[in-house]
Amino acid sequence: MAGHGGEDPGSIGAKGSYEKRVTLSISMKLAKLIDKRDGFKAVMIRTGDYYVAHDRKPKLARENKADLLISIHADAYVSPKPQGASVLVQSSRRANSEFTRLIANRQKESELLGGAGETIKKTKDKNLAFTLADMKKEHTMASSYEFATHVLKQLKKVTKLHKKQPEGLSLAVLKAPDIPSVLIETGFISNPTEEKNLNSKSHQQKLAKAIYK
Repeated sequence: MAGHGGEDPGSIGAKGSYEKRVTLSISMKLAKLIDKRDGFKAVMIRTGDYYVAHDRKPKLARENKADLLISIHADAYVSPKPQGASVLVQSSRRANSEFTRLIANRQKESELLGGAGETIKKTKDKNLAFTLADMKKEHTMASSYEFATHVLKQLKKVTKLHKKQPEGLSLAVLKAPDIPSVLIETGFISNPTEEKNLNSKSHQQKLAKAIYK
């Protein structure tokens, strides 16, 4: 999933590079790699220069029965010095907040809980509903963190790392309790060297291959 798009350019590099264009290029390269493998299918949330609201992204992933949601971005800072890639996952606080809301509305939102959704919706046993939903949430969070760790191990082979461990943040695009989700910052577009690299087709391919592996 390519970050930003349309009226939302994302971050802009010193030489005028738009994050939305870099992320789309990397995402399309990643999708091609995934589609070449038997049993795998990539679904692009956007395939052109248009904006998709953050709240719609997990819904679109769910409609396409996604097993994993990957959001591709390029970082930025007010100083040109920071550099390196990082991988973000949903913070425990945000995940617990979403969980509380979901349980309160379990009659309407049971589809967010995967295979146990119908049981959670229909059971009159609140403790059972809570336990099943909590197990799903914990599995999703653990899977997200595990995948993020693997991605960092591969990314460090092709670029510098800004954060060596997955970082938990409260982000709307990562809030799905039923789909393991990560946001990958592929580098700092505000750093002159990384801006050049992020616009390089060969470097984009290296990043895509690292994520694919």
